[in-house]
Amino acid sequence: MTHDVDIYLAGKPPAAVELFRRFRALVLTAGECEERVHRTEVAWADRRVFAAAFILSGRLEVAIDLSRQVDHPALLQKFPTTRKVYTHRFTFSNAGQLDGDIAAWLVEAHDTVGTGTR
Repeated sequence: MTHDVDIYLAGKPPAAVELFRRFRALVLTAGECEERVHRTEVAWADRRVFAAAFILSGRLEVAIDLSRQVDHPALLQKFPTTRKVYTHRFTFSNAGQLDGDIAAWLVEAHDTVGTGTR
């Protein structure tokens, strides 16, 4: 069941909501995609989901799927989800962490994973 983004964000800590909105803006500028709002998270997809985000304990938790492994100070873990795709989990507590690398990886994720990996 899908819900509106504002409904998902209702009642969440304001600082985390601001981080979510900044991340969402980066995703939406990465390329045309479908926004899938669920009760527990928001995901973005072209033919395949390439990014997702949710708020947990006042922090923004994010997954970005790439066809290669990357490192970043906010990276929690990375693991293969298919033979061609690595999911990278990040946690963000301030806007400065949403840097140029994150923006570039979202474009890469949209262009390589979001379009399908077959």
